[in-house]
Amino acid sequence: MDDLMNGRGPIGGPFTLQGVDGRPVRLADFSGKVVLLYFGYTGCADVCPTDLVQMARLLSLLGKDAAQVQPVFVTLDPQRDTAAVVREYVKSFDARIVGLRGSEAETRRVATAYKVAYEKVPATRGYFIDHTAFFYLLDPAGRYVAFMPPGTSAERMLALVKDNLGLLR
Repeated sequence: MDDLMNGRGPIGGPFTLQGVDGRPVRLADFSGKVVLLYFGYTGCADVCPTDLVQMARLLSLLGKDAAQVQPVFVTLDPQRDTAAVVREYVKSFDARIVGLRGSEAETRRVATAYKVAYEKVPATRGYFIDHTAFFYLLDPAGRYVAFMPPGTSAERMLALVKDNLGLLR
């Protein structure tokens, strides 16, 4: 958490995960765009859908400038979140959100790079994923700029994108 808040430690970095069409997707594929990165899972009952609604709302608020921002959802539950499941999930919020998944090891590596804490927690029926739920703002070169906590409104995201990156005037 200290690394995220003070920006002194390494956060993020290049990655390759699987897109919902089965093809590899690299962070570098979004070069030139502001990336709004979010880690969650499709079975999340509260924070993930609430936050993805705000992510989709941000795109609406941006209007034509939304083309400069790439929202990305990375599942923390690759065991249950198949490509088809992730595709339908992100599409239910906004078709412009890119859904990504990886193996358990790939997911852990990318999540660790972004300081995302998560774990499977046994439940009466199966398990749920206890996880941090931050939005990560990356500049057009894919470098970490800032994080936003769960529940951040689309209006606040818009202000942070404008203030921190100066791209959307």
